[in-house]
Amino acid sequence: MTDSERTDPMTTDSVTLFLALLAVTAQATVTVGVFLALGRRVSSRLATAAHRVAGTVGPQALSLAAGVAAVSMAGSLYLSEGAHFPPCVLCWYQRIAMYPLVPVLALAARRHDHDVKVYALPLAVIGALISAYHVLVERYPSLETGACDPTNPCSIVWVRRFGYLTIPTMALSAFALIATLLLVARPPSDLDLSDAHKER
Repeated sequence: MTDSERTDPMTTDSVTLFLALLAVTAQATVTVGVFLALGRRVSSRLATAAHRVAGTVGPQALSLAAGVAAVSMAGSLYLSEGAHFPPCVLCWYQRIAMYPLVPVLALAARRHDHDVKVYALPLAVIGALISAYHVLVERYPSLETGACDPTNPCSIVWVRRFGYLTIPTMALSAFALIATLLLVARPPSDLDLSDAHKER
């Protein structure tokens, strides 16, 4: 019996559905974040809403980002080791960007080190760019270059959920959410000072 035969299709379906739902949640969260970031410049109500969201999420943002990275790493490991979907070259590049974020962000969250943005944010942005290119390769296989293994091309779609969510789309969603959380991360003291300044 091969590894693929030992894999329970129902388990793989459940895991990919779970990861897809998380990706949709990440996309919705990033969309709201971008809307508030842009809207606060033209609306005082949106500015107030953005400040409240920052006050609620900001102090926990590093922990949340570490959690997103950890779930992404666990999901990718399941897809390759549990579901036996062999990662392509672009998948490995995305892993190279994602996996270091787990210990880096976890340690930063524990130490309340907000300087982590300087080196964590570039990793998230680079990972997002690779994921975006991978999404394009999936949709337009002619974009695939010789860098990908012909026996395991980057254009193979192993998972498709809700008509558009594939593995690199899920990765892109995770990278985007991590970047968004890093941008809103604030020490509680910074938010308190901002509130005090507004009251004057």
